[in-house]
Amino acid sequence: MLIRVLEAIGRYVLRKLNYTGEIVMLLIATFRQLNHPPRWKHVLRQMSHLGVDSLTIVSLTMLFTGMVLTLQIGHELLRFGAQNTIGGIVAIGIGRELGPVLVGVVCAGRVGAAITAEISTMKVTEQIDALRVMATSPVGYLIVPRMIACACMVPLLTVFGDIIGVLGGWVIATKYVGISSFLYMNSINVYVEAYDMTGGIVKSVVFGVVIAVLGCYYGLRCPDGAEGVGKATTRTVVASIIMIFMLNVFLSMLLYR
Repeated sequence: MLIRVLEAIGRYVLRKLNYTGEIVMLLIATFRQLNHPPRWKHVLRQMSHLGVDSLTIVSLTMLFTGMVLTLQIGHELLRFGAQNTIGGIVAIGIGRELGPVLVGVVCAGRVGAAITAEISTMKVTEQIDALRVMATSPVGYLIVPRMIACACMVPLLTVFGDIIGVLGGWVIATKYVGISSFLYMNSINVYVEAYDMTGGIVKSVVFGVVIAVLGCYYGLRCPDGAEGVGKATTRTVVASIIMIFMLNVFLSMLLYR
């Protein structure tokens, strides 16, 4: 019985190590392809599809997040006479953690799923095999433009979401909590430092690369058939969200020690 349990654990560990190694090798191959000039037309098309089309959902997510955050802490800080810190706390919380993490999760659900669905459909219809027949690298043709687009657009969406979230907090602070606009904005000027925002941007760059690489990985490893496309899409979303939360811990320890 004990031997069977140990064998099962060993098979599970080896399977996960093989899975991790394949992703790392794909990431290395993608960075190697950056030595060649990317197809900027494809990059711009992916930026529009993956970034601009996500503005609405990112705006709504961050707007309500900033409003809820201010709603939860506003009256408590007011009760202890710390109302002059509300704006700073909201801006720091959104800039360091909530902005990059929530934008990353939203993009994992929308962008990662779209990447996997597109590439897995190409694999099922043998379009990727056709690229290899024409001596075109699938990594350079498919993955590099999407990785560049995600690495550029996720930070931009994060900055945009940070601004929307702080404005949402301002609405609640002035209309519901009852503090002045000057007090809210002045606390941001007093307590927020540049690295509170730049650290979140660094996180979002990493999250963008992770979303693109995982989306492409599961798309290229998609099982045959329509059912395989759905399974690959689900795996991408789950794996991307887990990786975002895991990397957020290590990046926070590295950036905000």
